[in-house]
Amino acid sequence: MARAKKRRATAKAVRAKTKKKKSARPAKPIELYYWPTPNGFKISIMLEECGLPYVMKPVNISKGEQFNPDFLKIAPNNRMPAIIDPQGPGGRPISIFESGAILQYLGRKTGKFYPADERARVEVDEWLFWQMGGVGPMAGQVHHFKNYAVETLTYAINRYVNEVNRLYGVMNIRLKDRPFIAGKYSIADMALVGWVNGWERQGQDINEFPNLKRWLDAVKARPAVQRGMTLGLELRKGIDMKDPNVQAVLFNQRARAS
Repeated sequence: MARAKKRRATAKAVRAKTKKKKSARPAKPIELYYWPTPNGFKISIMLEECGLPYVMKPVNISKGEQFNPDFLKIAPNNRMPAIIDPQGPGGRPISIFESGAILQYLGRKTGKFYPADERARVEVDEWLFWQMGGVGPMAGQVHHFKNYAVETLTYAINRYVNEVNRLYGVMNIRLKDRPFIAGKYSIADMALVGWVNGWERQGQDINEFPNLKRWLDAVKARPAVQRGMTLGLELRKGIDMKDPNVQAVLFNQRARAS
């Protein structure tokens, strides 16, 4: 009887030790499909802020690599960023596209920068989707018509510059009495910083928005943000977005997406 008890205790100890070894295994890195743009920065910043191991998989949008069949299996909308988490729900791999969905997923996965409290989470979601539906698309149109278009379309430039100016005004008012866009630093700030950082190229004067300027300086001072916003910048060296060959690729991209 005593021997049987001892054997069971020994077996239990061995199982516990084995389980501990398994749990101590290093996490497999998240695969980040990425190009150094404001949308890409959202995810590189979040990964850096959370200290998650990841490996960058460049998707050169100037060469149309976002239309490669293997990438389309991950991101059917042919847009980066996207991720594959080898250790997703239930320990099984999961692929995710759309930057907002990725930020929310990583926030839930880590419990960081995305509150568990429903009221606080709704506030973060409001400003996250505001960025995705407003600041990103409008600033992106300014970047295109003001900096990349082969012909100057004054109406289009003015339209989008003025809309970005309005959105900056919204942020400036919002940040009057809080340090970050949803109160505490969150994925909403990560979604915005890369876009607001391009204020000059968007025809804006950041000094007209003192609260926004203070916020931008504070967010950019974070070491993880600096690492996230410099990831892969060397990949863009030598790429001229006005080059006729690059423009042809971009035109074909738009045609295939329509």
